[in-house]
Amino acid sequence: MSAPVLSPEAPPPWYRTRSALVFCTAMVVNGMALPFFSVYLKSLGFTDYEIGVIQGVPLIIRVVVMPLAAMLADRLPDRAYVLIVSAVLSLATAAGLFGVSAFLPVLLLYTLQGAVYSPFIPVAESLLITGVRRWGYDYGGMRLWASAAFIVSTLIGGYAIQAWGGGVVLYGMLFGFFLMVVMGLAAPRTGRPEKPASDVRAAPATLRRPDLQLAMIGVSVVQSSHAILYTFASIHWIQLGFTGSSIAFLWATGVLAEILTFIFSKKLYGRFSGWTLMGIGSTAAMIRWLLFPYPDHYAFFVVLQSMHAISFGFCHIGIQRLIVETVGAEQEASAQGTYYFYNGSFLAAATFVSGYLNVTFGAHAYTLMALVALAGAGIAALGRARRPAGVIPATGG
Repeated sequence: MSAPVLSPEAPPPWYRTRSALVFCTAMVVNGMALPFFSVYLKSLGFTDYEIGVIQGVPLIIRVVVMPLAAMLADRLPDRAYVLIVSAVLSLATAAGLFGVSAFLPVLLLYTLQGAVYSPFIPVAESLLITGVRRWGYDYGGMRLWASAAFIVSTLIGGYAIQAWGGGVVLYGMLFGFFLMVVMGLAAPRTGRPEKPASDVRAAPATLRRPDLQLAMIGVSVVQSSHAILYTFASIHWIQLGFTGSSIAFLWATGVLAEILTFIFSKKLYGRFSGWTLMGIGSTAAMIRWLLFPYPDHYAFFVVLQSMHAISFGFCHIGIQRLIVETVGAEQEASAQGTYYFYNGSFLAAATFVSGYLNVTFGAHAYTLMALVALAGAGIAALGRARRPAGVIPATGG
């Protein structure tokens, strides 16, 4: 990323650790819900269509709530207030899921959970970026711990499901939301960000720049190509005869590879521009989905999951770099909310469609996701072509 304008004020005590732990708690929830909530829904007897709807509707609600909550976070005395409210309400909805098993009540409660949970990650992400801007912290060095938390949660979830069945997923999610409440209360207080006198950018204008908007949309479309993986991969692997623990290892492999991307993010930033990183990630996504339908051997899936380091990781750090280089600090949460709005919108649409594609095409539905990734790459490339004249990336390209 471009060199931050460092603040003369000392950071709050243990800023890096506390910010990283805030993000970690959300990944404890995701590490349980993302790979295994569909398995839990399958254990309730829901069809693939119903699973697609239950997984997809909350994503639609999130994209409405998320940017509004993120903009509110920029206007509050401190963004931690949003973290606390989000965590408490998410915990309450998780407790409510224990009492329902019919389609409509599960859909309504899980949708409500999606709404109240949605602001947590973009606001937590803005804490990390604040550390980069104000005190020069390494983004990848903080973000990798969240990926590690996802791995631990997924591995524990896989073994727990193998031992006690799909119902254990709800207990894991409840525990994760409780940790979110704890770390929301312990999150570092940074106050309301002010525009530095040396920053001549008009933040709302830069946030609306066509090149940035197209980049965020393009990357979000590429990321949405992962929807069928997130929703049906565990079910697909169960059908191939893989155990819960071996499935958990496949998920962990993908996130471990992602961690390596964050570890080497500084070196990647020194060699590639954000645009180039996004282009490489998009290409990897296309290759990954073209190959996914064909293997039935476990080792090959390990290799395909390792590609998550590039198909997700490169796209993510590429767009985060572009946001830091383009948008002012006083609009950081709004920028993250906008990006996650696009991300959630396209992921919701792809999740809805994935249920029908999975029924119609089976594993070959992944081939169609390669076309989605190609479309996203094209949109991002259009954004690169729309860069304002005279804007020179920090590392070329």
